Amino acid sequence: MRLWTLHPKYLDTQGLLALWREALLAQAVLSDQTKGYKHHPQLARFRQCEMPRSQIAHYLMAVWAEATQRGYRFNQAKIGQMNQSVLMPVGSGQLDYEWRHLRGKLKARSPDWLAGLPTIPQPEPHPLFQEMPGGIAEWEIGAAVHHAEH
Repeated sequence: MRLWTLHPKYLDTQGLLALWREALLAQAVLSDQTKGYKHHPQLARFRQCEMPRSQIAHYLMAVWAEATQRGYRFNQAKIGQMNQSVLMPVGSGQLDYEWRHLRGKLKARSPDWLAGLPTIPQPEPHPLFQEMPGGIAEWEIGAAVHHAEH
C-alpha cells in the first residue's frame, strides 16, 4: 500500500488508479471493514488524527478531483463521510524521498509521463498535507527497515 504524500497530479494513469484502489482499501481498514492491513505503516499518520476516517475521505476526495480533471470516472459515492479536514504535517525529507521514489517508478513504466513532469526542486504535497521542515517519516523508515530484514 502506498498512499502518496505527493500531489496526485504527478502520478501517471497507472499510479493514479492504484492510489484510488489503495486509498479505498485504507478507508476500509480505518473503518474496521477488513481483516488485513490493520497495522500497515502507511496508515499510522491517519490513525494519529482525531478523525482518521474523515481524513482518509478528504484524501480520497483530492484523488477523485484529480481523476475527474483528467476525464476519468471514479465513483465519488465510495468516499466516506467527511467532517472538516485538518492539514497533516509532512517533512520536506518525506516529499523528497517520495519524489525520488516516484521518478524511479516512472522511469521504468512511464518514461513519456516522466518526461512531461516539471523539473522542480520540490514537488507539491497532496492537498491534505502541509510541508514542514523534517526528514523521512518514521513510518516510512520503519517499513523500509522491516522490508530489508525479511
